[in-house]
Amino acid sequence: MQGNRTQGASKLLSIIWPFVAVVVFQVLLGSASLYAMSAMRAYVAGESLWSKAQKDAIYYLSLYVETRDPHHLQRYRQATVVPRGDRAMRAALDLSPPDLKAAREGILQGGNHPDDVTRIIWFYQYFSGISYMQRAVDYWDTGDRYLSQLDTLAQDMRSAFADGPPSAEQEAYWRNRIVALNEGVTPAAKAFSDALGEGSRMLLRGLLITNLVTALFLITMAWRRSSKLLTQRQMIAAALELERERAQITLASIGDAVITTDVEGGITYMNPAAEQLTHWQAEQAQGLPLAALFSLLDESAAHDSRGLVEQVLSGSLRAGGEHARLVQRLDGSSVSVNLVGSPIIADAQVSGIVLVLHDMTQERQYIANLSWQATHDALTGLANRREFEYRLEQILNAQVRHNGRHSLMFLDLDQFKLVNDTSGHAAGDELLRHICAVLQAGLRDGDTLARLGGDEFGILLENCPAEHAERIAEQLRQAVQSLQFVWKGRAFQTTISIGLVHLTALPGTLEASLRAADMACYMAKEKGRNRVHVYHADDTELSLRFGEMAWIQRLHVALEENRFILHAQEIAPLKADDGPGHIEILLRLRDESGRLILPDSFIPAAERYGLITALDRWVVLNVFKVIQQCMAATPREPLAMCAINLSGSSIGDEQFLDYLQQLFADYHVPPRMICFEITETTAITNLGSAIRFINELKGLGCRFSLDDFCAGMSSFAYLKHLPVDFLKIDGSFVKDMLDDPINRAMVEVINHIGHVMGKRTIAEFVETPLIEQALQDIGVDYAQGYVIERPQVFTCDTLQRQRKIASPAIQRAPGTLR
Repeated sequence: MQGNRTQGASKLLSIIWPFVAVVVFQVLLGSASLYAMSAMRAYVAGESLWSKAQKDAIYYLSLYVETRDPHHLQRYRQATVVPRGDRAMRAALDLSPPDLKAAREGILQGGNHPDDVTRIIWFYQYFSGISYMQRAVDYWDTGDRYLSQLDTLAQDMRSAFADGPPSAEQEAYWRNRIVALNEGVTPAAKAFSDALGEGSRMLLRGLLITNLVTALFLITMAWRRSSKLLTQRQMIAAALELERERAQITLASIGDAVITTDVEGGITYMNPAAEQLTHWQAEQAQGLPLAALFSLLDESAAHDSRGLVEQVLSGSLRAGGEHARLVQRLDGSSVSVNLVGSPIIADAQVSGIVLVLHDMTQERQYIANLSWQATHDALTGLANRREFEYRLEQILNAQVRHNGRHSLMFLDLDQFKLVNDTSGHAAGDELLRHICAVLQAGLRDGDTLARLGGDEFGILLENCPAEHAERIAEQLRQAVQSLQFVWKGRAFQTTISIGLVHLTALPGTLEASLRAADMACYMAKEKGRNRVHVYHADDTELSLRFGEMAWIQRLHVALEENRFILHAQEIAPLKADDGPGHIEILLRLRDESGRLILPDSFIPAAERYGLITALDRWVVLNVFKVIQQCMAATPREPLAMCAINLSGSSIGDEQFLDYLQQLFADYHVPPRMICFEITETTAITNLGSAIRFINELKGLGCRFSLDDFCAGMSSFAYLKHLPVDFLKIDGSFVKDMLDDPINRAMVEVINHIGHVMGKRTIAEFVETPLIEQALQDIGVDYAQGYVIERPQVFTCDTLQRQRKIASPAIQRAPGTLR
């Protein structure tokens, strides 16, 4: 507080000091002028005393001559005391240094008032050298000399009278002498008086001019200072106005409602956002209490009985916290806001409060949308697998306590891939939406329909007897079968396979329920599709489904016994100047009887049951071992680049990425020798993970190839985000491109877009020389297929031989087809 006062006084002094200086200077100048004029007045009074004294002296001396009365001589001597005192004063002040004490006594002897002593001394010291005053002093000295002669004459007269009566001649002489001295001293006295008067007038004029000049200077100075202060004030006012306008524009522009009040809670300001939020105009709300506009309800705690102003002043609504409130307007409508309030403090006093209300409608809608998206399928709007499993788990938990009757269904569209492959994914998406509408129409209120992925659906029938559940399942099958789906003039027959599980017949676990429904649906498809299969725990037909599950055990044993084999197939350049090609690593399994099994037989089971990453690790490890052996055997022999297929599970596994980096370090395999192949569907489904995975390994020097392009999601928009080096054109387009112009056009488009994006293209399923020639004409960079080479066992010879092949495949003799 004291610091604020000191700072305020300092600022005030910095503004008014010129005016204080003007006043002080004017006071000092006026005081000096008055003092000088007073001193001059004392001198004039002294001159009057001096003149009167010299006249009295001559008068009494003349009487003394006539009467010879000593009394007249005494009066003469009394009259000459004044001039003698004045002469003593001048003599004392003319000394160096001046004798001020003697000068003071002489002035008092001269009959001057004691109060004038100091001014007379000061004036004589500082002004006696000025021309007019010097002349007056000279006349003063002249008069004093005549008076000295008169004093000598008085002494002679006294001596003569003491000796006896003087002669008539003597008296006449004295009279004549007195007259002569009077005639001498009178002009001197008059000149002294005139010079002193002129000097006083000059002093007056000088002081007047000085005061006028000083006044003009001070007025000019004050005017300039005032002009400067006014200019500064105008600048400050303009700056304040600009800041005010900026603040007004800012407050009007921001999306949050801003309301200010006085200490009593009366509204003083509302920005446009506040007007929109409260449905009040600022002019109408001016001065009204906050309660007149709206009431606030706490959404997360008990209602605070304190007024809004008291809550703000107590710090309950300060910034940095979440203060969710429900604003209830006078018209009954309400809106959710986040409220922040702060007191307005000026000069250490609270002058009001400011409230900021952020409308949470959009945020809450956004959160609701995110929550909905997290639990629902974007295409159909149905619950997704996560939400479906959550609801199923809730039912299973409740069933343990209440022994309810519930059923679970898995539904799989039959031949859905045919729609996608022949009419595109847009047709497939539209079909899914139609199927959803049909299924939803056949369910009861409260039943759950979910899309589990692709063309798979799940249904939960709560509190539904088994017979009723089976009737619902059959009705759904018939409804889907009755659906006539037409896309661009082409009609499609839709059927669905349904697996039904009565949950009371199973152990109450989520995994067991899902597995049973999956098996039942699988059995419906295995038995001819377009049917409902009810799960029974003792159903022998389900053993076939367990055959796939048996693959998991077989794969574990195969990994332990190292019964997997690596093959390699050449990927040859179609242009002579493209240099040698590279090879793709293919996986085979030798079963217990020694037969080679292709990956199509066991990869789905490995992917379904989480063993695919282990297979990917085995492949990469054994490829690195072969490369290391080749580099050790022939260190200077160039080796071909190896393309290794990876699954989506491995791409999304951080530990697998660490595993690869460790292998590169342990086996010293040059990363430029490795090209990882990922399928288009895998890359797009796990886009974020795929991009991170690719960038991490490309940073080491590896290359990447996008496999089966346009066989899956076929999105060129995603392609530009994937930093792959090679684009493999799906074989379904290549093998029929000579007979189907659409397939050929697809190959041309994919090749062109790949080149525009700076990627090399590879065509799969190249099985005839004519297809090979057509691909070369289109400009495809590489070809892979039986006409190029059949898969061979992967060895060092394979690596070295493929590297040495430099001629384009078009020059080969036709190979043996499959």
